[in-house]
Amino acid sequence: MTHSAPLHMPPHAAPHTRVSVIGVASALGAPTAGPDAAPAALSAADLIRRLDAFGIAAHWHETITPRRIPPAGAEMAERLAAVGELAHRVADHVAALPVDSFPLILGGDHATAIGTWRGVARRVAARGSLGLIWIDAHLDSHTEHSTHSGNIHGMPLAALLGEGAGPLTMEGPAFDPAKVCVIGARAWETEELERLQRLGVKVFDILSVRSRGLTAVFADALAIVQAGTAAFGVTIDLDVLEPTAFPAVLCPEELGIAPSELCDALRSLRSCGDFAGLEIVEYVPSLDPSGQGATWIAEFAAAALGPGSYLLRAKERQFGAHNYSPLPVVFHRGEGVWLWDVEGRRYLDMMSAYSAVSFGHANPRLLRALIDQAQRLSLTSRAYSNDRLPLLLERLSGIFGYERVLPVNTGLEAVETALKAARKWAYTVKGVAPGCAEIIACEGNFHGRSITIVGMSSEPQYREGFGPFPPGFKRVPYGDSAALEAAITSDTAAFLVEAIQGEGGIIVPPQGYLARCAEICKRHDVLLIVDEIQTGLGRTGRLLASDHEGVHPDGLILGKALGGGLLPVSAFLADGRVMDVFQPGDHGSTFGGNPLGAAVALEVLDLLQETRPWENAARQGEHLMKRFVEKRLPCVRDVRGRGLLIGVELDPAILPAPQAAELLLAHGIATKDTHHTVIRFAPPLVIDDATLDHAADIIIETLASATAVRRHEPLQA
Repeated sequence: MTHSAPLHMPPHAAPHTRVSVIGVASALGAPTAGPDAAPAALSAADLIRRLDAFGIAAHWHETITPRRIPPAGAEMAERLAAVGELAHRVADHVAALPVDSFPLILGGDHATAIGTWRGVARRVAARGSLGLIWIDAHLDSHTEHSTHSGNIHGMPLAALLGEGAGPLTMEGPAFDPAKVCVIGARAWETEELERLQRLGVKVFDILSVRSRGLTAVFADALAIVQAGTAAFGVTIDLDVLEPTAFPAVLCPEELGIAPSELCDALRSLRSCGDFAGLEIVEYVPSLDPSGQGATWIAEFAAAALGPGSYLLRAKERQFGAHNYSPLPVVFHRGEGVWLWDVEGRRYLDMMSAYSAVSFGHANPRLLRALIDQAQRLSLTSRAYSNDRLPLLLERLSGIFGYERVLPVNTGLEAVETALKAARKWAYTVKGVAPGCAEIIACEGNFHGRSITIVGMSSEPQYREGFGPFPPGFKRVPYGDSAALEAAITSDTAAFLVEAIQGEGGIIVPPQGYLARCAEICKRHDVLLIVDEIQTGLGRTGRLLASDHEGVHPDGLILGKALGGGLLPVSAFLADGRVMDVFQPGDHGSTFGGNPLGAAVALEVLDLLQETRPWENAARQGEHLMKRFVEKRLPCVRDVRGRGLLIGVELDPAILPAPQAAELLLAHGIATKDTHHTVIRFAPPLVIDDATLDHAADIIIETLASATAVRRHEPLQA
């Protein structure tokens, strides 16, 4: 066995060598038992395995339990002493962790924090002081004299700042209140707020979070706790969350933070080399019968501690084949028209996975269809029939007007299917001599990357090093119907053409081109096969791009959007005179036509018919192209497209398209160049007008600024 060389990276990008989990099974500061069961419940819920799945090297170091639990009704002094004794032990255990070990502390009630952060402060004391972000619905700044409830778990922040009860304080590095921030507070007594204001603690209450967004607030808090400190920590009291989304807490408060929003904010910690400790407290397992709360806790820990973009990209380069050169971003989740990277930054998706995500990321209806079917039946192979595929075949046949449908997985498979059908049709129906059937394709085409398909390509890179290629293919200029007719012979089986060349640079053929091709093919008994893998299902302002010219091809290839961005689902459609050349065993696919993909595709077709997204796409695309044209940017040579499939061709001498794509990414616009000269824009069809206009503003400003800098021109105010 060979072993890969270790990855080398700058300190800010290095992962935590090892995450040591310390559970604190205590409810000493709480009014009732419940949070003391959290460590055992989280361990039983496979927290370590969940973290490992996110690329985090974690182990359960130990669980600390109270040595004495005061009886019900015990005096405050006795209760404070018990909490203080536990806090001292927690601090000692945290401080004693190996230097290369990152402490993840799981409570327990929030009184755990007294020991956690004294221990972490001792770990970094030789380098300087510790900042602290306190995420909580409450201020936790009472003393035994000011408390209204008598609960000690409402006292830890005051104790850490040196104003708590004697048993709760301990020797060690002092906390600078000016380097402590509270986020999400929405319930407190007057005494708590007055104390924190007097000490100089920055409080971002829930109104601040709501008005500015948690990500922005969290960034401000980070700036405060990192300035002039050696390191910082983050403590999360789960009652900061919205209780309808996370009810398993000790002291729920209405109008909290969404769990996904907290995850997005925590991801920014991945790029912080001075992040020194994480604490999550006040989970009550008895209020979490579904286990969703435990899942969220694993998500919070993974969000903060998982590998960042630098490391993940380094792993991809080291262990993956180099057949892609992705832009410098690592996406973690998507919702609607938005994507988030692993550091929590948000981007507008102006690619929609090459038109595959037409209905947006995590579309609720498509997810429901996927989950419901996955719970029933996912795969049997076509050795048997399933109850979803026949319904999909019927729907596709009815919507697009073909007698037969052959389902496959990827667009490449659908193209290969069309080529096989065309050749066998030529031999068995048209009467072409065996081995002589020809397929005509176009210059600049892109139908996939199999050996057969790249054999049709005019792009040198797609061909170089992969020959010899199967014979029987020829190319004609795209958009030139006369060239097509001149190339047809008695051996020609089919003309394969894209309605718009996507990868070729968003090339729209002359008006009437497809209609003339259809007439020529019919006159010469040649099959017209239109590849609508990228252009189909509403992308160009009509259900199919060929609908713009009223063309009904002999063969139709669909893919990408048919799977709703969840699964690869593609199909070749034709009438019986073409498709019936296939006999059992001639062609097939283990996963093609699987019930899971069929269920999702059926829901996609429902959404198409209900929402008619092509109508908005036509209007929005015209508006977006008009904005680009009217701006007359010096770097732009041409703007072309249909609907929401738009290409902006750039002058490479002024601004190369790959550089433009990276600049746009830095400004929150996710797109990609093609052929190093064209930037493509194809957002999900569910994008609203305001978001699209905002995207246009950013794109225009970014291209204009880059052009001015490159040409050394002053920027216009």
